[in-house]
Amino acid sequence: MTANEKAMKKVMDLFHERYGERVDEFLVPPPVLFLMRGEVVDVDLEAKLMIVRFPILPDYLNPYRTVQGGIIAAAVDNTIGPLSMLVAPPNVTRRLEMTYGRPVTPDLDAMVVEAQLVEHKDRLLHFKAEVRDPSGTRLARAKATHWVVE
Repeated sequence: MTANEKAMKKVMDLFHERYGERVDEFLVPPPVLFLMRGEVVDVDLEAKLMIVRFPILPDYLNPYRTVQGGIIAAAVDNTIGPLSMLVAPPNVTRRLEMTYGRPVTPDLDAMVVEAQLVEHKDRLLHFKAEVRDPSGTRLARAKATHWVVE
């Protein structure tokens, strides 16, 4: 079993543990995570943290041959989303704010998103995320607010 398969199994076990029989009500992990070929690197429920690696695919490039900003935002959303389901009741994204710092280029091979829940107050969840290249250079950062629906 590869490291990614082990990590994905861990995530699925956590979903089954958290939701029990209700897990079948959800598409977990979401199909878009597979579409983007996301690989779970780590999940730490104590720290309320998830790290996912996304390869840089040619289909992600804009006319400047850098990854389109919406794809970077989708990678962030595909990391915060599963994390949010593991650390809080069912919820939806209300706001996602991206700040781009450096271009994401094909020579980087991958972007790594680290997301963390920083506050859970009443029905609001506040997350932060950073997008880095494989060597650790920050490429973008994000803040997200989610709303608990139950």
